[in-house]
Amino acid sequence: MTSARIIRNYQLLAGLYTLAASLIWGVNTLFLLDAGLSIGEVFVANAVFSAGMVLFEIPTGVVADTVGRRVSYLLSIAVLGVTTVLYLLAAQAEAGVGVFAAVSLVMGLGFTFYSGALEAWLVDALHSVGMEDDLDHVFARSQQITGAAMLVGTTAGGFLGQIDLGVPFGVRAALLVALFVFSWRVMHDLGFTPRPLELSHIGTELREQTRVGITYGWQQPGLRLLMLSGVVRGSFLAWAFYSAQPYLLGLLKDDKIWVVGVITAAMSLSTIAGNQIVEWLTRRCGRRSTIILGGSIVTTVGSLVMGVTNSFWVAVPAFLLVTGSLGVISPVRQAYVHHVAPSEHRATVISFDAMLASVGGTGGQLGLGRLSGAADDLTVGLGRGYVVGGLTSVLVWPLVWAVRRRGDEADVIVGSRPRAGTCAAQGLPRDTHITSHPRDVVTTR
Repeated sequence: MTSARIIRNYQLLAGLYTLAASLIWGVNTLFLLDAGLSIGEVFVANAVFSAGMVLFEIPTGVVADTVGRRVSYLLSIAVLGVTTVLYLLAAQAEAGVGVFAAVSLVMGLGFTFYSGALEAWLVDALHSVGMEDDLDHVFARSQQITGAAMLVGTTAGGFLGQIDLGVPFGVRAALLVALFVFSWRVMHDLGFTPRPLELSHIGTELREQTRVGITYGWQQPGLRLLMLSGVVRGSFLAWAFYSAQPYLLGLLKDDKIWVVGVITAAMSLSTIAGNQIVEWLTRRCGRRSTIILGGSIVTTVGSLVMGVTNSFWVAVPAFLLVTGSLGVISPVRQAYVHHVAPSEHRATVISFDAMLASVGGTGGQLGLGRLSGAADDLTVGLGRGYVVGGLTSVLVWPLVWAVRRRGDEADVIVGSRPRAGTCAAQGLPRDTHITSHPRDVVTTR
């Protein structure tokens, strides 16, 4: 198994998973509204989904770090497929917010099985064949591929939703069955030795993995600051993604479902564009925190513009600025985390980070959902939510700046060649050499 083949398999597994999952991303909020939920109830169901990710991140991290990354990935596909079908059945029965919330909770379990497991599989496999560096570029290129998969998936989902909002859910379930069979054949743990997980030891494993997440994550000052910034970002971004569908259609004053599919696809393109410039940025900036801070400022500005405008044609570019900045931030932040996390606990540390972001997402969706639902006009209420969320995201700036001031080894980009007068030269020795790394896209259903 060569490093090139490992990377290719990772990109295939991540891309196909994203393709299947993203079929409903552009229409999910509209689907729930069509099923009879109010906008407030929609965000209750979404918040329960985020809460599920909080509850299950550590337990599923135990699975990935014991019985293996492969098992965790396959379980994710299986749970996601089953809950997608249950969503369809709940809509047909007009089951109400309680049933949708319960299914959303289990769907969160499915995504936590995926969270960190595939990433950890890639890094361990590459280390097993002697590839240690250049993870930033590997992650950035892989995110371009998953962005392209999301482009295809959300566009197709939008047009399928024009036929019937339930069709993208049915197609998604079918694709997940095919992906399960494919993954079973091509994915095997490399550089990691699975060990049995006995039922009698689950409590001990949970306590140990929680300790690991705290020791190798929270107790490291630089990573703790990034995790706190993830809580703030998560409190707004999950809500912002789901709200974009009805908000942009409200500004357009039209109900064409395919429009949100195209916009979500454009979001994928903007994310790919952000991934594309990561390599250029990492050659010129010596600190990962510099890139993350710049992207965070763009996120805030785009969110505020999106909230205050009454024009569809202004809101869409502003939204794409936000998603493009995520394409820049995600690979670089991802590389920082992988630089810090030890191999044997990699999946747990990543899950711990994702869990904290989901804590923010749970509270943010409940709070901003209530704020947006309180207005007489839904579009006006959602606009207020973007303004409040954008202002809240300003809190990310001092946290990332504090990471920069620390000057930790993980913040230094190995492989770049900083030039005099560039951001890479600020506060660094003239002979510093640097690299790049990736991730932190909003987890959606």
